[in-house]
Amino acid sequence: MTMQRSFAAVAALFFPIVALAAGDAGRGAEAFRACARCHSLVPGEHRTGPSLSAIHGRRAGTAEGFQRYSDALRKSAVMWNEKSLDAWLHDPAAFIPGNAMAFRGLPDARARGDLIAYLRAVSEGKISAPKTPGLPDLKSVDAGQRVRAVRHCRDTYHVTLGEGRVYPFWEFNLRFKTDSSPQGPRKGEPVIVGAGMGGDRAQVVFASPAEISAFIHNECESP
Repeated sequence: MTMQRSFAAVAALFFPIVALAAGDAGRGAEAFRACARCHSLVPGEHRTGPSLSAIHGRRAGTAEGFQRYSDALRKSAVMWNEKSLDAWLHDPAAFIPGNAMAFRGLPDARARGDLIAYLRAVSEGKISAPKTPGLPDLKSVDAGQRVRAVRHCRDTYHVTLGEGRVYPFWEFNLRFKTDSSPQGPRKGEPVIVGAGMGGDRAQVVFASPAEISAFIHNECESP
């Protein structure tokens, strides 16, 4: 075998690995759009999943301020780098059994390489973190979204808003949530947020869990 053929054979074995490690950060930015539903690249901005800012070189399950890691991820000794991220993105359930990640995996090796390249470029400051849709500032909403009272009668919640109008919701269609972040509602001033379905569903957001039961009154008006 000639020297050229020997080199070609070696190149065929190793070049795909190099390409995967390098990836294309531009294509990776596009791939990250699917991840942005659950993850931010802004430091400390956690969502369903932790912020992926500065993920390279970080131990799995240790993003500061994130409280929702599975025991499997927290107890793993995995350090995030190109190799471990590739294995994780390929099959999270196989790489760290028992983790809570709902994502099934990314079978396309090139797409994984592109995404990893993008995450590294953002971690190293070579690319700015994208502006992902932020959560609404519930402290600055108008009176039409502020909740003055919630009355429960049988299977219906009657919600009185700031301007005095009362809206009835089937109890199964009204959700109660909390937002303790800086963008959350003021203490004692819950906010209603629409949840689609033609206006028959909504969610009332409180500043803390303790407010919920104290705010709701069980009372049926006399016929």
